[in-house]
Amino acid sequence: MMRNGWMHLVLGGALVLCAGTAKAQGPGGGHPGPFGGPMELMGFEGMHGGKLVKGAPFSATSTSTTKQTLQDGTIINRTTQGAIYRDSEGRSRREVTFTGVGALQATGGTHKMVAIFDPVAGAHYMLNPDKKVAYKMSLPANAGTADKAQKFQQKMQARQQQEEASGALKVEALGTKVINGVNAEGTRTTHTIAAGEIGNSAPIQIVSERWYSTDLQTVVQSTRTDPRFGTTTFSLSKIQKAEPAATLFAVPADYTVKAGGPGFGHHRGGAAAGVAPAPPAN
Repeated sequence: MMRNGWMHLVLGGALVLCAGTAKAQGPGGGHPGPFGGPMELMGFEGMHGGKLVKGAPFSATSTSTTKQTLQDGTIINRTTQGAIYRDSEGRSRREVTFTGVGALQATGGTHKMVAIFDPVAGAHYMLNPDKKVAYKMSLPANAGTADKAQKFQQKMQARQQQEEASGALKVEALGTKVINGVNAEGTRTTHTIAAGEIGNSAPIQIVSERWYSTDLQTVVQSTRTDPRFGTTTFSLSKIQKAEPAATLFAVPADYTVKAGGPGFGHHRGGAAAGVAPAPPAN
């Protein structure tokens, strides 16, 4: 039960994140997720929830690490390995492999999570390889989506301007550099939590550095240092600008497809629900 509950929490949280209904965090700051640290540790750094990117296929290996030093000097290191794929039509696939951390430690070994975003079929899938189950969520219709995205972006920009004006946020351009063969533009943001805001006796500074590739339209490297949670780094390596195999964006034929997110299927029609696997990309 503990293993299933933890995996449902991880899968469900990632599914919501990938669907773009979460991650409404403030510029330069953000808040740790329910897993004890930034979502970068789950390998989802740079993810544009619901954003469609066409004509920029690639594949890469992802690595996320977090180092946290406790008051007594104890050091906690956590690492996740993964992979990311995107085809010319905007389909994407993300794989993340977890080692024994927290409740997962009791199970031993590793656990793999796979997310498939298929704007062509209008669906998002979260695959559980252990049980050969694919959880399906339908993507919202395009009507009004662009307007909502624009309004959200404007709201976030307004908030960033307010925080910069108050001194709570500082944004610096770091120029460009080549990272693992890819040109990237860097930005450093420093978010200051004023003394007393969360019961802190002194100001707390959260520093984030992100290197973004305009060609791939994704973050290729990032570092986030938060005194409360440690330092988290994310990077893409072995980047290949080529069309990935179409089978990567389809649910395997031997999987059972269930409607709704992990742990919530009984609220959204239960098992299977007659949903067919996503068709292979052309």
